[in-house]
Amino acid sequence: MSVTDGDGTASQDGRTYVLQIYPRLTLETAPCCTIKVHKEATAATVIQDAAVNLGLDTGKRYVLAEVKESGGEEWVLESTDLPVHRVLLWPRKAQEEHSQSEGYYFLLQERNHDGSILYMHLPSLYKEKDAQRLVARGFLPPRYEDFDDLCNLSVLNEDTILENLHNRFQKKKIYTYAGSILVAINPFKFLPIYNPKYVKMYENHQLGKLEPHIFAIADVAYYAMLRKRINQCIVISGESGSGKTQSTNFLIHCLTALSQKGYASGVERTILGAGPVLEAFGNAKTAHNNNSSRFGKFIQVNYLESGVVRGAVVEKYLLEKSRLVSREKNERNYHVFYYLLVGASEEERKEYKLLQPENYHYLKQHNFAIEDADDLRHDFERLQQAMEMVGFLPATKKQIFSVLSAILYLGNVTYSRKSTGRDEGLDVGPPEILANLSDLLKVKEELLVEALTKRKTVTVNDKLILPYSHSEAITARDSMAKSLYSALFDWIVLRINHALLNKKDMEESVSCLSIGVLDIFGFEDFETNSFEQFCINYANEQLQYYFNQHIFTLEQEEYQAEGITWHNIDYTDNVGCIQLISKKPTGLLYLLDEESNFPHATDKTLLAKFKQQHERNPYFVATPVMEPAFVIRHFAGKVKYQIKDFREKNTDHMRPDIVALLRSSDRAYVRQLIGMDPVAMFRWGILRAAVRALAAFNEAGRRWAAKSAGKDIHAQIMSSIKDLQLDGEDPRKLLQSWGRLVSDYPYVLVVQNLLDSRSLKFIVGLHDRTTKSLLHLHKKKRPPSISAQFQTSLSKLLETLAKAEPFFIRCLRSNAEKKEMCFDEALVLQQLRYTGMLETVRIRRSGYGAKYTFQEFIEQFRVLLPKNASSQEDIANLLQKFGLDPKTYQIGKTKVYLKEPERQKLKDILHKDVMQKIIFLQRWFQAKLLRSYYLQLREAAIFVQRTWRVCREKRYRAATVIQAAWRCFKHRAEYKYRRSSVTKIQALARGQSARKSSYFLSHSFSLSATSPTSVHHSEPPSGRPSRNPTIKISRATRVTEQWNASLDREITNANELRHLDEFLGNQLSATEHIFITATMQFRADIKSMYSVPHIGYKSLMRGYQNKVISLAGEKQKGEVQLVVNLFQSVLDGFIRGEIKREEAEPAKPPKGRKKRRKKDKSSPLDHVFTHYQVNIMQSCDQCSSYIWGMEKAYMCSYCKFVCHKKCLSKIVTDCNTFCSKKNEEDCGCQHFGVRVCNLANDRIPVPVVLEMMLEHVEMNGLYTEGIYRKSGSANRMKELRQLLEADPHSVCLEDYPIHTVTGLVKQWLRELPEPLMTFAHYNDFIRAVELPEKKEQLQAIYRLLEELPSAHYNTMERLIFHLVRVSKEEKSNRMNPNSLAIVFAPCILRGPDSADPLLSMKDVAKTTLCVEMLINEQIRRYNERMEEIEQLEYAETLKTGLLLLYLHNINIIKVKNTALEYRSDFCKTNNSCQTQLVTIITTNCTVHCGW
Repeated sequence: MSVTDGDGTASQDGRTYVLQIYPRLTLETAPCCTIKVHKEATAATVIQDAAVNLGLDTGKRYVLAEVKESGGEEWVLESTDLPVHRVLLWPRKAQEEHSQSEGYYFLLQERNHDGSILYMHLPSLYKEKDAQRLVARGFLPPRYEDFDDLCNLSVLNEDTILENLHNRFQKKKIYTYAGSILVAINPFKFLPIYNPKYVKMYENHQLGKLEPHIFAIADVAYYAMLRKRINQCIVISGESGSGKTQSTNFLIHCLTALSQKGYASGVERTILGAGPVLEAFGNAKTAHNNNSSRFGKFIQVNYLESGVVRGAVVEKYLLEKSRLVSREKNERNYHVFYYLLVGASEEERKEYKLLQPENYHYLKQHNFAIEDADDLRHDFERLQQAMEMVGFLPATKKQIFSVLSAILYLGNVTYSRKSTGRDEGLDVGPPEILANLSDLLKVKEELLVEALTKRKTVTVNDKLILPYSHSEAITARDSMAKSLYSALFDWIVLRINHALLNKKDMEESVSCLSIGVLDIFGFEDFETNSFEQFCINYANEQLQYYFNQHIFTLEQEEYQAEGITWHNIDYTDNVGCIQLISKKPTGLLYLLDEESNFPHATDKTLLAKFKQQHERNPYFVATPVMEPAFVIRHFAGKVKYQIKDFREKNTDHMRPDIVALLRSSDRAYVRQLIGMDPVAMFRWGILRAAVRALAAFNEAGRRWAAKSAGKDIHAQIMSSIKDLQLDGEDPRKLLQSWGRLVSDYPYVLVVQNLLDSRSLKFIVGLHDRTTKSLLHLHKKKRPPSISAQFQTSLSKLLETLAKAEPFFIRCLRSNAEKKEMCFDEALVLQQLRYTGMLETVRIRRSGYGAKYTFQEFIEQFRVLLPKNASSQEDIANLLQKFGLDPKTYQIGKTKVYLKEPERQKLKDILHKDVMQKIIFLQRWFQAKLLRSYYLQLREAAIFVQRTWRVCREKRYRAATVIQAAWRCFKHRAEYKYRRSSVTKIQALARGQSARKSSYFLSHSFSLSATSPTSVHHSEPPSGRPSRNPTIKISRATRVTEQWNASLDREITNANELRHLDEFLGNQLSATEHIFITATMQFRADIKSMYSVPHIGYKSLMRGYQNKVISLAGEKQKGEVQLVVNLFQSVLDGFIRGEIKREEAEPAKPPKGRKKRRKKDKSSPLDHVFTHYQVNIMQSCDQCSSYIWGMEKAYMCSYCKFVCHKKCLSKIVTDCNTFCSKKNEEDCGCQHFGVRVCNLANDRIPVPVVLEMMLEHVEMNGLYTEGIYRKSGSANRMKELRQLLEADPHSVCLEDYPIHTVTGLVKQWLRELPEPLMTFAHYNDFIRAVELPEKKEQLQAIYRLLEELPSAHYNTMERLIFHLVRVSKEEKSNRMNPNSLAIVFAPCILRGPDSADPLLSMKDVAKTTLCVEMLINEQIRRYNERMEEIEQLEYAETLKTGLLLLYLHNINIIKVKNTALEYRSDFCKTNNSCQTQLVTIITTNCTVHCGW
């Protein structure tokens, strides 16, 4: 299919587009249908046009499907989808071409009556199932299927191995296991299997559980290093063009991704940036490989014991310098030259004096042509970005590119014999080339010409200057270019190592683990093989021997030593070939060194000595007498080497006159390249920079002093410095300026700490630089030869590999023509044979992949073994108990040997057993808790019953006493009543009789009886004050109904809280201590509530009451109500004022909160995207196109979906690990066990239920002892949960105990499907805690918090603030940060359920520490913020007081002046009365105003 307009040309705005539809129908139709549609045409329109074009039945229903074979996707389009828009997302080639083989096309299919799609290829599936049934019943021979592990082949021979690899390769499965060895076949095509989601997929998985992948090897090596605390190494071997360099890049990417967390210090970026830089300067295009490594490198990544990258070291081996000046046909020079010439801008071309690539002699050899200019231009941009990642400054990059330009110009230098004069010698030119070369290297042109044409020879008595011959001059020119490029490459490696070095590596006390990745040149056999191929193939012989030693020799020797049943497997040993090359004293390398030391030796004499010494050696094949070559029988086959230039390349050192020339350069960088001691050059550079800086400021100061004053000092100094020309200035002048500066000023700035000189010295001490050995010109001892240096570095490499546990990756070339997805069986079979793959598979199949010492086995599986098990019999009984086949394991003298499947089975059994024991412990502990709770309830019930019985008996006795007293009282009262009645009757009778006798006496008696009584009631006795029963209680001690009514108001604006805070601050007076303290603490609480949307005054009042109760204690409990009433009266006055103010002022909309963090780039499909820089080529999961290295891409933090920025809006795939569930979306009343992203949004940043419970706890429970330590009633919690699920707004939390609410808070957090700190970041938080310094830990934790989704981040922020408030009241609730972390760490930071339970138990302390550090840090920030607020309030109060005092004084002065004016006016009238009046007014005004 294609996107073109009607006449076949590309459409601009899509007026008409041509689509090709491929029908897959029951009827026979045309294989393809071409239709023209508009850009906005829907799928329904396209289906209708296609049906008419194909002559289909329009009564049937059809469907259009988009097929992407590259991604294995087939999307059924809806009727409203736009097919043309889909086509525009395809790769350019798929849009332009019509072939179905491109993998992007449309299918037209028929729908069934039920709406399902009718697939025409299903009958073949049914036939396949029938065939499988026949195979199972034995009627058909078994079909061959591909196996992901060659050890599982039923028939093991070369044919079955080759067929299995071929079948997997056709399915784009380029990786296959051979036990723990990975076989990788280079497809010469990028496959979309290296995105970050694959790193996540293989993380912490056992080898063989998933499809074979290179990330699986990296993951197993990484976790083996952490588990065993032993260094690991990954050895990658194979022919040139088999994909070793790309495999190394994938490994480094995965190893850094496993450790690369958000808190890393940048070491990972430097490691990833070092790869492209080294490839640009050390790789080239060859006949077998477009990106062949022309040097070997060993990258050792150093880790802390926690698994975090600490640093790295890069070692390089034998750079192929001869490629710089000469190459074979269809090969190129190093990549960096083409990057620079094609990708440089016009300004850079002028600065570096660049020409076109075809104008350089070093580049245009053998039919030069550049066909990939666009790719080279992009590669140059990526190279510059990688150099920035490594740490190269822009000035340093300019210096490097200047040297590269000078090297290219050296190749254009030509020689000719002098035509005039008697002087023998050569003319060198052209002049413009020499001028440019002199300017780029900053050397004098006459010295350059002399070094290129004459040779200086020093004898005992004299110094001879001899001219070069024509051939010698060309050799000297090329030698200068090669030496300069080699020195540049060594300097780049040194700087990369310096950037990768961690200063803690220099401390012996800090333990370190490492994983080494060896990417060394592959075995090579070209048409013309020279000294470089000889050294390269010798290195491959050593690696093959290392492989044989570990796979065959050591393995079989160990089996024999352990006494287990074993039959040795024969293999091809290459010790004889290694001895031929390197054995003393007759090895080829030693004979080469001997001939190199003889002044009259030639290549012919060297070849003759080779043949003489090894004529009968089976690995050395002699050639005819006249042919200048020899043949060596390597493990990979015979290789013929041309003897030409062997001696010269073995002693290819930089010549003394060239070194002297470069040392005279005015450019410090050039002098650094050829310096013998990098540390000394570095220190001298620092000293030179300090001298020049001092001289510059001295000169600028003198110039400024000479000018007139009055201008900007800074501008004058800067203009003075700009005019200085210091580069190349005479050092004596600099020293004189420095001396003048020292004499003028007594205090001089002296640099005490030279920048990283110690670390630079450490780097140089670790590795021998080739350049350093080439420059020992002043010493009598000859420098070692190239072959001797190579042997030494190779021996060190093998020693390093011997100290680590190896993993092997065998890379194979799929074809010799570099065709995409082409499998050449003959070539692959040849590689399988010489690598001994059949024997390797046999020993891996027959051998035992798992080895344990008895102690290691007991420690690993102690849960399955009986208690105190320590003998061999216990282990044997265990293996028999689980029914393992005796053929799959053996027990030796000191070790247990298991096949890999059996080890996996044991680990699975161990996992299940551990889980069962954990569940048993949980059940037992829960039963223990419940029984303890039951016993407490039972004891409490018994105590209540016993107390009630005692109380009831006391009540009975009290009732009896009361009844007796009441009867006594009743009878006594009745008796008194009757007695008084009788007395009254008697008195009446006696009075009647007395009145009859004497009236006067009766009258006197009545007066004396009534007078004292009246006096007694009218005049109280002196000394006792009268009591007034109607005294009113003050407004501070009694609450009115009006005040209670005002508390029904709610606060909806943060400004009202501020006004309340200021009002309370102004109301404070000399009241009791409790009121002052409680009010001040309450004001601090108010400041922390500004972000709470709705707060009731009743809740505030309850919180204040709880605070007063806490402060009062038992001694002052009686003062609580008084203080609370006083505060409520004050609060009532404030509320009335706020109501009046709102009625008087119009309501203003609340201001939006400022965003504290950047909003996540998320799609409506639950993806959470973050952008990152791509280091290896990846594929966009949306459009399936490439994402090149150093580009920026977007990745979902959960499902690891990777895409371009432009594809964000086109995503149609849900996040498969963090997508919301449909039933959760439909049911809006669920609040427990629901993802946080479904409960929170921009309008509701924190889930409603959680916010309600936290707010209730803060208002009512902060002073409850053990608020989160104690558990609430399970029944009450269940009841409250059901109510909150139904309608949280209708629930009154005051009706439930505080521990019920706090228990429900913890339950809500525990039941989250994804914890607040997310499963994806669990390991990141664990490793953040493991960092050595606390500052780094906090930075790492907060960086990870920033990566959380918005809903999780906001909820986490609210929860941590709540915990801060709880811990602030530690004196009352006894909950410190550590106690809270112990309670909440399992709720908010937990590992996935699939994690190993034993490892999760070990992480409990780390998760607790992480949460505790977070709480403590927030407490510190909270205290700092409150102190800042108090300081601002104090400053505001102080300024306000000063302002009032100032205004007050102004008013006093005005009054005084006015009074004095009146007084003077009245005094003029000489009226004494008026003068006296003015004096009185003035005095009154003065007294009134306080002046």
